[in-house]
Amino acid sequence: MASSLHPYSFPASFHPLPHLSTRSLNPRHSNRTRFTPIPIRSMLQWNRKPELSGETPRVVVITSGKGGVGKTTTTANIGVSLARYGFSVVAVDADAGLRNLDLLLGLESRVVYTAAEALNGDCRLDQALVRDRRWSSLELLCISRPRSKLSLAFGPKALTWVVDALRSRSSGPPDFVLIDCPAGIDAGFVTAIAPAHEAVLVTTPDITALRDADRVTGLLECDGIRDIKMIVNRVRTDLIRGEDMMSVLDVQEMLGLALLGVIPDDAEVIKSTNRGYPLVLNQPPSMAGLAFEQAAWRLAEQDSMKAVMVEEEPKKRGFFSFFGG
Repeated sequence: MASSLHPYSFPASFHPLPHLSTRSLNPRHSNRTRFTPIPIRSMLQWNRKPELSGETPRVVVITSGKGGVGKTTTTANIGVSLARYGFSVVAVDADAGLRNLDLLLGLESRVVYTAAEALNGDCRLDQALVRDRRWSSLELLCISRPRSKLSLAFGPKALTWVVDALRSRSSGPPDFVLIDCPAGIDAGFVTAIAPAHEAVLVTTPDITALRDADRVTGLLECDGIRDIKMIVNRVRTDLIRGEDMMSVLDVQEMLGLALLGVIPDDAEVIKSTNRGYPLVLNQPPSMAGLAFEQAAWRLAEQDSMKAVMVEEEPKKRGFFSFFGG
């Protein structure tokens, strides 16, 4: 029987990534052979909901180091996906000065109080929590208002207190606390990772994002966070086949992290951001929306995925190739 979580379904021959095939780990292996593409089926289990693994609440920080790689988009879409699966989620926008998570969730007009005001005693913590109008199990908590100054007392211990208060609230602790980490590795980063037990590292397959991601991985491990998985965002198979973009296997080999998800580059991301409507709610679903749903599923079950190599385009032979050119 089909699950009520998803009004759409897919045939058994559904092929989400038609250009993928298996190959050796090193894309520049000298003994290349011809590989036959294998059908890849959807990773989602449509006839059941994911099983929650680990102790609750699961406090997960979503970070990258580099700005603009898709941390907030990832937080919004994974948070909505987990809520659709039936889990209770509190999404925390830990960016004190440039908050954007409320915009992506379409809740900007409903933020009245923030965590900073709750800590100052101006409101209760439950008053600062904004419930999503589409999914009652999803709540948003902003650290402060844009262009406002936080007191010097607000630091790692303050955000840890907020998470402890969520854990002990009378209505019960949430299943997930997703912390949208600000860019950089300064005080905002230190504050965001303080209460976290797990981390999702978002990166794009370019060298600048990877260098920042490698640095952030070391800082997370130094802080005692060992459960680190990565999401590779804005992947373009056409550029990978032409060897103009690093493959997901290259990224995984460089960072040495378990792979939570691969998000293809999709124009629908810009549209959903401007509308304040998370991508995973689009019908019919887009490729990026399906990828975020799969990543949320793996996060709930503490699972990971294996990357496959994109076949490279055959080299074009010119006139002088007949003469060995």
